[in-house]
Amino acid sequence: MSRKILVTSALPYANAPLHLGYIMEAVQTDIWVRFQKMRGHDCIYCCAEDAHGTPIMIRAQQEGITPESLIARSAEEHRRDLAGFLIGLDQFHSTHSAENVQLTRLLYDRVRDGGFIARRAVRQAYDEQAGIFLPDRYVRGTCPRCKSPDQYGDSCEVCGSTYTPAELIDPISTLSQTTPVWRESEHLFFKLGAFDTMLREYVAGGSLQPAVRAKLAEWFEAGLQDWDISRDAPYFGIEIPDAPGKFFYVWFDAPIGYIASFEAWRAAHAASFADYWESETSSELYHFIGKDISYFHTLFWPAVLYGAGLRRPSGVFVHGFLTINGQKMSKSRGTFITAQRFLELLPPEPLRYYFAAKLSSGIEDIDFSLDDFVARTNSDLVGKLVNIASRCAGFIERGGGGLAAALPEPALYDEFTAAGERIAALYESRDYSAAMREIMELADRANRYVDQHKPWTLAKNPARAEDVRAIATQGLNLFRVLMSYLAPVLPHMAQAAAAFLGTRIGDWNAIATPLLAQPIARYQPLATRLNPQAVAALIAPPLAAASGEAPASAPASVGIDEFAKLDLRVARVAAAELVPGSDKLLRLTLDLGGEQRTVFSGIRAAYRPEQLTGRLVVMIANLAPRKMRFGVSQGMVLCAGSESDASAAFLLAPDSGAEPGMKVT
Repeated sequence: MSRKILVTSALPYANAPLHLGYIMEAVQTDIWVRFQKMRGHDCIYCCAEDAHGTPIMIRAQQEGITPESLIARSAEEHRRDLAGFLIGLDQFHSTHSAENVQLTRLLYDRVRDGGFIARRAVRQAYDEQAGIFLPDRYVRGTCPRCKSPDQYGDSCEVCGSTYTPAELIDPISTLSQTTPVWRESEHLFFKLGAFDTMLREYVAGGSLQPAVRAKLAEWFEAGLQDWDISRDAPYFGIEIPDAPGKFFYVWFDAPIGYIASFEAWRAAHAASFADYWESETSSELYHFIGKDISYFHTLFWPAVLYGAGLRRPSGVFVHGFLTINGQKMSKSRGTFITAQRFLELLPPEPLRYYFAAKLSSGIEDIDFSLDDFVARTNSDLVGKLVNIASRCAGFIERGGGGLAAALPEPALYDEFTAAGERIAALYESRDYSAAMREIMELADRANRYVDQHKPWTLAKNPARAEDVRAIATQGLNLFRVLMSYLAPVLPHMAQAAAAFLGTRIGDWNAIATPLLAQPIARYQPLATRLNPQAVAALIAPPLAAASGEAPASAPASVGIDEFAKLDLRVARVAAAELVPGSDKLLRLTLDLGGEQRTVFSGIRAAYRPEQLTGRLVVMIANLAPRKMRFGVSQGMVLCAGSESDASAAFLLAPDSGAEPGMKVT
């Protein structure tokens, strides 16, 4: 029986490039969606750009662009990276959309009219130097529960506790590194505690993983607190209709982006809003998320939906974090790997397979070990899987290019197809690692079949030509079954295999009938071995952003006298342009207050020329001119950023009021 299923993954934030941790979640979601579609179910995958909040407003100000320009650029980059990893989204929308504004106000009106909104004054962290109320995550300090230092203002990454910034010990503003002051302001609160009974019943209903239910039990025990859903201006977001100068907190309107994305999809399809968002029996709704945002998705979100008269999620699938070589992703260690960097060096499907081989239905962290990644890819995908096709295809080609009319061992084929329901159950429960193990065990059996029958030996005898063709036909049919099982994980490889075999791989049940007495195409390699050097380059130090030269392994100490020799000056970018023949450099014309300099800067991955004209920067004015292939560079502009991601470079700039030519001291 066909099911109606709506699936989402967490919304990527429009303030940063996608990293492999997010790609892991998107791959986990995409595999499940592709599997459901292969089973014949009506499964829709919707997502959106998370486009609101103070961080986006501040980032746009730093770049001298509008928030709308920033989120449009991020959305384009995110779409590119998701497509690069073969994420088959049915709809990718934005929380900064007409649909989301309308739906956010609608849900707010409903929960307010239902009596679930309270107003009261709160004391908030305020950065006097920046002139802004600070979002929770712009305050850091020592956790009031476990005393771990350098924790966010809303939750502790060490013990998992949630709290307010006012409870932090020794709080610091991340904007100015000053101690915030506390000011009162009236805010709007969602009465989460009013839904305690409903949420307890919902959690007990089996919609969540055991580890998540255990954590929720702790939060229930502590008592559900009202949730602050408003923020003071200035704030980039959706203004609250009955509270001038107040905006919906991004965490209120962001999950509503799931509904808005569905609405954008529904506009082009004959689908019922009521079926997907009002009834808990006519369709299924699933969210794939990381464990750091499980509190919002398992308590606040179901309560808001219920309070607004909408359906609750059928399930919230929580996964762990991604570590790199056993360590937390870190820009300083070069292990913060962006999606773009990976795709520049390697194809996506080996990583999709590696994630699948690691993911289970639990919430344990997943480690991306580079050595293991190389070994598993080369062993499983090349040494086992495509080895079957490459070994057998040549015998069919030499025998005239057509498959035999019958399988020599139909019982073996039946054993392979009988495994389909076991593997389907593993996909359904998101236990991908167990599914991959079973598939690779079948691949081993297929290779043993070929080894045992030795078609290369039989081929020496022309009288055994039909036997050789039959053995190769058996092998290729076993390969087809395996590729069908792996199609949710390796969609492009499955498509190429289907073209090679002259069939279609997209229906889970199509393998019930073997391919016989039909031609196949000339075999082309379906996968190649990974180069360990290319994989190691994922965390190799990239070229320095400012000069294009590799950084020294350990910077030498510099005395104050040597440092004093540097002439740091404020300069205005009079013009900026691309450098033909270089994918890293921009040519900047800098005005130092009556004098102009040409400087080549390796910031092309982070800035477009039109973003820079008119901006103030800081440059080293007495750096010796350097002759480059593209011209002479007469100085250097100063940047801060990631050693592993050239797109995360930030030009250093003086405060407004500075003038070109001023000396920086």
